[in-house]
Amino acid sequence: MWSLADKQLNSRLMIGSALYPSPQIMKDAVVTSGAEVITVSIRRQLFSNVNNVSSSLNNTSSNLNNNYWQAIQSLNLNILPNTAGCHTAREAITTAQMAREIFGTHWIKLEVIGDEYTLQPNPFALVEAAQELTQQGFEVFPYCTDDLVVCEALVKAGCKILMPWAAPIGTGKGLINPYALKNLRARLPNVTLIIDAGIGAPSHATQAMELGYDGVLLNTAIAQAADPVLMAKGFNAAVLAGRCAFEAGIIPEKNIAKPSTPVLGTPFWHQ
Repeated sequence: MWSLADKQLNSRLMIGSALYPSPQIMKDAVVTSGAEVITVSIRRQLFSNVNNVSSSLNNTSSNLNNNYWQAIQSLNLNILPNTAGCHTAREAITTAQMAREIFGTHWIKLEVIGDEYTLQPNPFALVEAAQELTQQGFEVFPYCTDDLVVCEALVKAGCKILMPWAAPIGTGKGLINPYALKNLRARLPNVTLIIDAGIGAPSHATQAMELGYDGVLLNTAIAQAADPVLMAKGFNAAVLAGRCAFEAGIIPEKNIAKPSTPVLGTPFWHQ
């Protein structure tokens, strides 16, 4: 068991709900992954104001895919709404407020995009939004880069959890800057750190967990695999393996060979 905000969880793998071929495949993949937290995006254009969001959500004529929403509800997991698509602090704050009313949770994955090409977060708007949302009682999960100064500013703003990227969203490149991520872990030992974005293969998740990260959140690597359910199984094992390795203590690398069977005490026979 481990603590994520105010919840006790078994799995350290968190999973997104988008991009799957069908609601059933999404359900099967999520169940196979063992994840207990699922992210859900708010489609801001569906709602004219905060007061009618609940009725809009249940309106069958809306563009929201009710099959997906029903599938997500049936999983009975911890929902982590996100503010995907927001470009300003005010947009993100409003979206978070809507999410709290719709989903009945004070958790929010805070995204404020600053660059459309890389989908890199806007650090200034991110800190601004995080500070206001934490004051409003939200448990903020900010999607950020591996920049130490920005991460320290988010912690100062009240964030107890940070979600630095491994690489830009959807690229599948894995950990493009292990040094920065390792430094972040060392400098923020009491902050919950979850790798979010850029993971493409189970081996990337294992590498992140071996660095001492508390969890991994991913979507594309599973949802767009040729077999999402089988890939979910692979990520389940990868995250567990990485965490076991970190807790067990990985041996240091050496530049010279060292025999596993020591020479001292070994008998030598002479003719």
